[in-house]
Amino acid sequence: MRFRPVVAGVGLVALLGLAACGGGGSTESSSQRAPAGTAAPRQPAVPDQQAEAEASASPRQDSEQDTTTAQISTFALDVDTASYGYARRTLQEGRWPAPGEIRPEEWVNAFRQDYAQPSDDGFTVHVDGAKLPQRDEAVLRVGLQTRASDSSQRRPANLTFVVDVSGSMAEAGRLDLVKSALLELLGQLAPGDQVSIVAFSEEAEVLASMTPLTAREELREAVSRLTVAGGTNVEAGVLAGYEQASRAFRPAATNRVILLSDGLANQGDTVWQSLSAKVKEQAARQVTLLTVGVGRDYGDELMERLADTGDGMAVYVSTEEEATRLFTRQLPATLDLRARDAKAQVVFNPSVVESYRLVGYENRALATEEFRDDSRDGGEIGPGHSVTALYALKLKPGADGQLAQATVRWQDPDTRTASEAGESLNSGDLAGGIWSEAPVRLQVDVVVAAFAMYLRDREAFGLDLPALREQAARLASVSEDPMVSELTTLIERAQSVG
Repeated sequence: MRFRPVVAGVGLVALLGLAACGGGGSTESSSQRAPAGTAAPRQPAVPDQQAEAEASASPRQDSEQDTTTAQISTFALDVDTASYGYARRTLQEGRWPAPGEIRPEEWVNAFRQDYAQPSDDGFTVHVDGAKLPQRDEAVLRVGLQTRASDSSQRRPANLTFVVDVSGSMAEAGRLDLVKSALLELLGQLAPGDQVSIVAFSEEAEVLASMTPLTAREELREAVSRLTVAGGTNVEAGVLAGYEQASRAFRPAATNRVILLSDGLANQGDTVWQSLSAKVKEQAARQVTLLTVGVGRDYGDELMERLADTGDGMAVYVSTEEEATRLFTRQLPATLDLRARDAKAQVVFNPSVVESYRLVGYENRALATEEFRDDSRDGGEIGPGHSVTALYALKLKPGADGQLAQATVRWQDPDTRTASEAGESLNSGDLAGGIWSEAPVRLQVDVVVAAFAMYLRDREAFGLDLPALREQAARLASVSEDPMVSELTTLIERAQSVG
């Protein structure tokens, strides 16, 4: 990976989607939190230098940041995984993914982690790293984890499903997949939940207003009436869905709109910028948005940007197995929120770190001062979510001491009380070699991120496709994770079509 000088300013780093980033000089355990009201203590991670760095403007976060001018990295948390899901399908079909649709952080966050869960409703913060084969280079990992919950113990949910029934959804694996998944979900939700169903093509139609799950048969009948016809007016569908959600809003419930579409809008407002203000207004009223993408041709930018603006997440499914897993296991268990407006901040020590680069998170960057500005939008994080952020570092030869301090700040979903948690890492805590001494999960994360980076930029921690395939195959044999075995196959497919 090339390290380039940058203009003066504070670097914005994307910690893992659920990432915790910090501002503390002494190591703060992930269970130590600062309540809202007064700002959390800032014990500078690097004495006398955090204040100067915070006063600077923030440069692009997708370039190398020189720590003499860009000591601090700040971003909103993100748990999207759609980029990986769609690229996986593309490679399986023998096509090279479009570089603009590859977001490395979503690839990493699609893979299972083994971070410890907190005992409360906050975050654990995990920081580790390893040296790379290249001289004086290393990778830093920041991992954040929320506590999982039993779906039977969650608060009730108001779910408004906005289903694309336009002509493009006639392709096998689109509307049929959506209908099957919805029917499965209706069998998983609890009696206290309520569901409404909106269909849209050229116009939107309410097939079921907010209906309690005690009337499952009425909802199943509404699903059966989803049939393909006409153009794709995503705007009409989304606005109708929000109208239904607003009418039935329950303060004590989780209120969510779920858009199921290929994202190929061709009527009404067709770009995310035109819809963002309307979506953001609803998010401020605590109605969040989940986008579920389907189809061989997929409007990635529209679906991803709407999810970000709507304080939700974007996922993509291409098989019935994936859809079933999402709607019967993942969605019911994550309907609650653990954190609102969650943000991460990492402070690097310029006496040890010469420069750094955050892998991904380009569109989630924040200015340094926005970290503790609780009016600034962050990310919404549910139960059991892990978020990982990777940094490529260039170290100063022979330097020793604290590398970085990572802190996460979030608000309680109900009270809006702000809290923080953080952790730091010293240079002596880096594993001696990424492929020989680092934890297996860290090695997997590096291979996943490197593969995404190679497909997008041809920069991959100094690795090419044959080397990535070799490392993936080795890790598949020791991790017993089917997704790592699948990763090996995807790298082989990229070799054959690249």
